[in-house]
Amino acid sequence: MSIQAAAERVAEKIRATDFVEVYAHHDADGIAAGAILCQAMLRAGLRFRLRIQQGIRADEVEHPDSTLLCDFGASLADLPEGTMVVDHHIPHFTGEFHVNPHLAGLDGEQELSASGTAYLVAQALGDNRDLAGLAVLGIIGDGQQFSGTNREILNEGIANGFISPERGILLPGNTLREALETAVTPYISGFSGNKDTVTRTLDAATGEEEVADDVLLSLLVLEAGDDTAPSVFSRVYGDRYRLEREVIEDARTLAAVIDGCGQQGRGGLAASVCLRAPECVPEAVEVAGAFRHRVLDALAARKTDDAGVIYEVTDAVAASGVADCLAYDLRQTGPIAVIAPAGDVWQVSARCPPGVETDLEEILRTVAAQTGGTGGGHRNRGGARIPSDRIEEFRTEFVRAVAA
Repeated sequence: MSIQAAAERVAEKIRATDFVEVYAHHDADGIAAGAILCQAMLRAGLRFRLRIQQGIRADEVEHPDSTLLCDFGASLADLPEGTMVVDHHIPHFTGEFHVNPHLAGLDGEQELSASGTAYLVAQALGDNRDLAGLAVLGIIGDGQQFSGTNREILNEGIANGFISPERGILLPGNTLREALETAVTPYISGFSGNKDTVTRTLDAATGEEEVADDVLLSLLVLEAGDDTAPSVFSRVYGDRYRLEREVIEDARTLAAVIDGCGQQGRGGLAASVCLRAPECVPEAVEVAGAFRHRVLDALAARKTDDAGVIYEVTDAVAASGVADCLAYDLRQTGPIAVIAPAGDVWQVSARCPPGVETDLEEILRTVAAQTGGTGGGHRNRGGARIPSDRIEEFRTEFVRAVAA
């Protein structure tokens, strides 16, 4: 079945449902996906409730025929058949109301995120082309490419005047100083979080009136630590997108704000920003900035094992962000995992550096099951939750699995 046909099928079920219970994953992609579908339902006169969560279990779905899951659910083989799922993770759920690029022969790892998939369902519910800007958030948040269906959505947004392309610094933030001081997407070793270095660099790059981008970029290369991955510098400057209908115009800044709020447990605030509530922006920006500082603090205090595969931090909220920085922004030769205590379990965030082909979805699913937990995700990134009394066993088995 084509993804358009699958989107139509789910849209028809949404229309036929009196009240839709919407659950969305707590990152930029999931929250944007949930907001896109809720906005489309609102316009169609449908009733719904949106909740943002870190994850969901099959036994938490009390009313499957009226439940819609965004950016999670695909990995749950035991999910009730009537549940609606809009996701891009490796599919194990076999229900008929499942929109997922993998099921349509598309690469859900790179070509279509959950927010992009939700945009297709929203279009099946009505004319919601102005929501293309929100679809871009998942592409940015999940580090996907603007190719294939992602490119089609972007081009449609540009053609209709909802997205304006431009060139410039890609780091999210209200000011250039803030963007440099709190840079975690990408993380620039020796620079991010270092106020004195940022001040010195900005002073050196400032001409008579403004900062010269070319001088700034050259200084960033000189100031960065030796462990910085070369790909970092290609992600500091490039194509930017201004979202003409959103309450925060810069796409990368909006993605960072939504993700930061979601990670901090403020998913409702993030969703309100996606639903275009300008009065929520100042608080959301503050919450997201605090999250980026948490990631930087956790990075500075991280510990690693002898194999250099598993890193331990004390802040579970920051673990996913730390894993992104370590895998994508520092020189690595193989998969890494970041673990952190979270009550009676340990949270695991695993990543493959660019160019490393290891099926983390299969490894996390298998090793987590062996150690009494749950896990899964994408081939190149995923997560798990492991009982506290089994975390040492997980460490051993994970290191063995990624080395195989």
